[in-house]
Amino acid sequence: MVNVLFCGNDGVFDGFLTCALSMLKRTDSAEPFSFYIFTMTLTRVDKRFTTIPEEHIKLFEKAIKKYNDKNTVKVIDLTDIYERELGGCPNEGAYCSPYTLIRLLTDLVDGMPDKLLYLDADIMFNRDPHLLYDIDISDVEYAAARDHYGKYLLYPNYVNAGVLLFNMTMAKKNGLFAKARDELRRKKFLFADQTALIHATTKKRLLPQRFNDQKFLHKHTIVRHFSKRLFWLPYPHTENIKQWQVDKVHDIFHYHQFDDILEEYTELMKQA
Repeated sequence: MVNVLFCGNDGVFDGFLTCALSMLKRTDSAEPFSFYIFTMTLTRVDKRFTTIPEEHIKLFEKAIKKYNDKNTVKVIDLTDIYERELGGCPNEGAYCSPYTLIRLLTDLVDGMPDKLLYLDADIMFNRDPHLLYDIDISDVEYAAARDHYGKYLLYPNYVNAGVLLFNMTMAKKNGLFAKARDELRRKKFLFADQTALIHATTKKRLLPQRFNDQKFLHKHTIVRHFSKRLFWLPYPHTENIKQWQVDKVHDIFHYHQFDDILEEYTELMKQA
């Protein structure tokens, strides 16, 4: 079983769906996938912060079961746990949203698997996800790649938390998540959960950039992370293009490697 964790609300459902489709369409393995989606209602912060509607969950389930009837999705509402652990913390106004913080509640959720691949919503697999998931992490808390910009601007081994392969047994033993939450409660960080996680880490495995490529798409790229990136032309500026913005993926990035995935996604969303 390949165990995958997403965190967010309906605003990034398109990302959950396209990412899941990329995993299923890029693997030849018959091994089933188990998708966990952490969500919550936080309308006291923003009226848009509500859980994912049932019709979208049913659409997601229908999409993944087309590839393997044993594929599953489980949605877990963490509203109460979040309010108890992180509600009102200095990082609630994080650079993205409070939903970036809820991956750090994973140790408090019963029944989570020992090996778990956390993925941001703006992720697409260019090659078989088993190339990442099957990496040995038995002696570390997690495996992650360096942040494309952070490794230059902050320090060489600064990791990006958008792709995290967790060894939950060791992470719990070392108090990884509890230490990160304590940091979030005590101090405000620019990159919130990512910085807190790095500070709390006892032992990690650094992966090559192809496992979390935030800027380019090469033949050897396994994971393309559609995070905000810098463009130099026609003048220096940043853009935050996501994979479900199909026209921009074509017109600005000139990517067509994901067309089979995006065409299926577009047809599915017509049913929503």
